[in-house]
Amino acid sequence: MCGIIGITGKRPVYTLITDTLKRLEYRGYDSAGLATTSQGRIDLWRAQGKLHNLEALIARSHEPPPGTCGIGHTRWATHGRPTENNAHPHISDNVAVVHNGIIENFRTLKSQLEKKGVHFTSETDSEVIVHTIDHHLKQGDSPLRATQKTLACLEGAFAIVILFREHPTMLIGARRGSPLAIGISEDTEEMYLSSDAIALAPFTQKICYLEEGDHAVITPHQFTLYNANNKKVERAFTLTATSGAISGKGEFPHYMLKEIYEQPAVVGETLETFIDSLKRTITMPSIGTIFGQSTTCRLIACGTSYYAAQVARILLERYAHISVHCDYASEFRYRDPMLRDGQPCLFISQSGETADTLAAMRLVRQHKKGKKNPCIALVNVAESSLARESDHFIVTHAGPEIGVASTKAFTTQLAALSCLTLALADHRGTLPQATIQTLANALIEVPTRINQILKQADAIKDIAHDLAKAHHVMYLGRDSLYPIALEGALKLKEIAYIHAHAHAAGEMKHGPIALIDETMPSIILAPPSAVQVKTLSNMAEIASRGGPIILISDARAIKKSAPQHAFAMPEVHDFTNPILYTIPIQLLAYHTAVSLGTDVDQPKNLAKAVTVE
Repeated sequence: MCGIIGITGKRPVYTLITDTLKRLEYRGYDSAGLATTSQGRIDLWRAQGKLHNLEALIARSHEPPPGTCGIGHTRWATHGRPTENNAHPHISDNVAVVHNGIIENFRTLKSQLEKKGVHFTSETDSEVIVHTIDHHLKQGDSPLRATQKTLACLEGAFAIVILFREHPTMLIGARRGSPLAIGISEDTEEMYLSSDAIALAPFTQKICYLEEGDHAVITPHQFTLYNANNKKVERAFTLTATSGAISGKGEFPHYMLKEIYEQPAVVGETLETFIDSLKRTITMPSIGTIFGQSTTCRLIACGTSYYAAQVARILLERYAHISVHCDYASEFRYRDPMLRDGQPCLFISQSGETADTLAAMRLVRQHKKGKKNPCIALVNVAESSLARESDHFIVTHAGPEIGVASTKAFTTQLAALSCLTLALADHRGTLPQATIQTLANALIEVPTRINQILKQADAIKDIAHDLAKAHHVMYLGRDSLYPIALEGALKLKEIAYIHAHAHAAGEMKHGPIALIDETMPSIILAPPSAVQVKTLSNMAEIASRGGPIILISDARAIKKSAPQHAFAMPEVHDFTNPILYTIPIQLLAYHTAVSLGTDVDQPKNLAKAVTVE
């Protein structure tokens, strides 16, 4: 969730660190800071709020922080309020530390240190790390040994980078449960540690990802890796495509809008990966082997990715005749799930670093009955932890997504899951080839259909202007559009800060109808399908009670229903409706947020990659 950067080299690092922190702003944060070391001292700068506050603080000193070795951090508050004292780095006499994650036993460690006379200045769990390392240094341990002793007593998840006052060219990084990578630049004699390959984009394409339990010592010219048992190890390097991929907003006022308009291209690229456009056939190597003859599978995810899983459940059951269980990763990991021997488990995560989803995968791997359950990851980052720890991974091609509220990552997930459905239907023989080709052709048309929707986007603005006046909004959908209704409600909450709830349309009469009045709009997703008439019947029940209606449907249904507001959608095969009906709900949330003046790209309290529980 937070962003980490550490740089050691031969040139001043202050500007390098602040520029890198700007590339990490998309992850979401509420304070920022940096520390550098030179001439036997550590210089510390921290500020509450956005990064420009930190830069202004440093500018007022009229002297940029010196030093060729430093660390930086953007913090998303977990323990302790988003104040300057709670911002990272945390510092002691000899050490400065930045930390992502949660130290679960920090109260015990803090009590032990306070008994030794250590004074704490923050409310955070992270501060125990710096004081524990410093304590061991004062006992005569080397920086490496002091770090290793500290790591041994920490419980929880972390990625940390450590700066030492008496070793002005050395950094130590460690990870357990949160991502951390080493970047190597052969041209500038610099080494880097970061929580995110995007942060390293301008510096290098050569990345080494620390594995679970690893720690590393880096200097400008070399690095040494150790595993959880403190043994030296070697890890492979990756030439990451992420490096250099970040671009600006271009002509768009927000990254989110830019990413909405990128969807025809990235959905098209994702589909091209799996569909032979001439033969109308699906290619997903190894999927048949992994699934074998299993008639069940589990889909496990969090947040928006969970809604993609719910769409996939409906598609897989309908077309591939596979019984599917969907689980929130945060719930799955804390119960005793009944896994059938050989039952495949598909884990969905945009970043591939979602803490609960990673933990759920590891739980499956450690299943106490020793059953072999193939683990498949669906990710947007091929180098991510989830991909590297899976038996097989499927990559979407959304590209870097900077807006915190997911848009193109979600639709590319839906595209890939649609292809997975057809691949399994083909493998299992549940659909004739002619039907598979028809559905593949429907998918091939999706980018063009998205473009058609985007060309009508101005019609959403007037609807959004009225929606911005609401305090509560209800979304309704049926079948594969129910998860899209859930996603629509989530988007409105995330960026417009309007309370929104979604229901399966058939459940509206079982309680939610009690909330209907003239002040609460209902957004109805009703594509042409076997259940359209039933959804429109539910809409009529709302209208008869004075509830404002926003109908997203085909032109004929809109003309017949004559709601207060409507957005006309192209008529397509219902196999592709989940992808296409996502576009107007994204635009509706976006323009509502703009109308209200919220921070669309970095909504309050949210982070892009949830790497802690």
